[in-house]
Amino acid sequence: MVQRLTVFFFFILFFSNAIQAATTKISCVNTDYAGKTLVFYQPEDPVTNYKIEAFSLKFDSDGKCNTDIDISKSSYFYTEFGIYRGMLLAKPGEIMTLKLPPLREKSFAEEKNPYFQPVSFWFITENGNQLTDKISEFDQQLNALIDTNFKKLYLQQSQAVFDSVQTQINNLVPASAPLTLIYHKQLKLKLAEADIFQLRPEAYSSVFNNIGPDYWLQPAFMEALNKTFDQQLSFSAQAIGGNKIREAVASKNLQALTDFVENKYHTTGQTSEIVLLKLLHDGYYSKEFSQAAIMELIENQRFTKNQNTLIKTTAKNILDKLSFLATGSTAPAICLDDLDGTKICTNDKKDKFKYLIFADVETMVSKEHLKYLSRLDELFSKHLEIFVILRNTETETAQKFFGENDVPAQVLLDKDRTYIEQYRIRSFPQCVLLDEQHRVVFDFAKAPLDGFEQQFGAYLQKELFMRQRNPKK
Repeated sequence: MVQRLTVFFFFILFFSNAIQAATTKISCVNTDYAGKTLVFYQPEDPVTNYKIEAFSLKFDSDGKCNTDIDISKSSYFYTEFGIYRGMLLAKPGEIMTLKLPPLREKSFAEEKNPYFQPVSFWFITENGNQLTDKISEFDQQLNALIDTNFKKLYLQQSQAVFDSVQTQINNLVPASAPLTLIYHKQLKLKLAEADIFQLRPEAYSSVFNNIGPDYWLQPAFMEALNKTFDQQLSFSAQAIGGNKIREAVASKNLQALTDFVENKYHTTGQTSEIVLLKLLHDGYYSKEFSQAAIMELIENQRFTKNQNTLIKTTAKNILDKLSFLATGSTAPAICLDDLDGTKICTNDKKDKFKYLIFADVETMVSKEHLKYLSRLDELFSKHLEIFVILRNTETETAQKFFGENDVPAQVLLDKDRTYIEQYRIRSFPQCVLLDEQHRVVFDFAKAPLDGFEQQFGAYLQKELFMRQRNPKK
């Protein structure tokens, strides 16, 4: 009898999941986008900004596109194109015809600006009444109400005005609205309230308890999590009684840290676990704590073998992020064509240190740094091999610059941004120093004009001395 009941409940569970999953059809028409492809991503976890490719919209010569995606719950996707960052919420089984803004590519200045922020918007549909439309309408209404009442809210901190805004928003999103929209409303309003009245995180952090893991990859949750708990482990360690936090990290006392999170932020269960992972992630980069201890804490089976897949994925991604290009780790080999079309790999030779400079030869800052490489070559040519990895640049432009300035380096062209993405380069120039075995020497290597000469010179002098004393090293 027990066995029959087990089989029965298995089939109930199987079919309930199958019923939930459905094909969502997405289409659009806009001649501005003829021949283009928009790649949509999903976040992997709410902490690291890691992403996975979800689907693509490929436009034909008439600017038409169609694609099907299989999803089992309301899901968030995003894409970046031109000056835009487009966000989309899709429900299982929907038929969506998206409206696209007039295409505007980045200008030369925007393309080269490392601090450029795309214009974010929610995709809306021809139907005008789908989930992504409602989210878009909500954000516009909330922003408009705050802008209209900005003086009374931010300068006078009027509780009555905020209550009025909240009432209007509650009328826009009633209790009968989809749960995704209700959670979005709760978090957006709470963040606005915290910003207006300058609330401490512990004054409102219990709001996260109401929101289950199924919603953790929605943008409102990720924004609220990161703003609320940003650097909070460091702040708590600097406060009165903060030594307890430092001792808990140093002794790798996970239970003490969990108790701290639950007592201070009034969170429980899985919410406490995702909050603690966020705190440990930020604490690692603050360098106020033992980084080795934080790594061990995140490696704890409570995170890495958690029954909640998202907590397990978050821990795995944080560990990967913290260990990537860490001092002593082996860096990925870079294999690209040089200016003559010959493939060169940065790990071909093992007789010198390797100085990797990711640069953009079309910007003045990169050019000035690259010109200074001749001085570095004069000082360290016996021990240092220099590689310049250029982001997409016309070969003729690069050849002209390096020919005119006689830059002593192996110049490699990363036309597809393969290694720029792999090395997570965000601005140019950015540098990495490797030893003869392609292992990372510094957690942060300075650029040529920012003091690399002194940084590497002091290190090299000490390293050569130690090698003389210990020839086996």
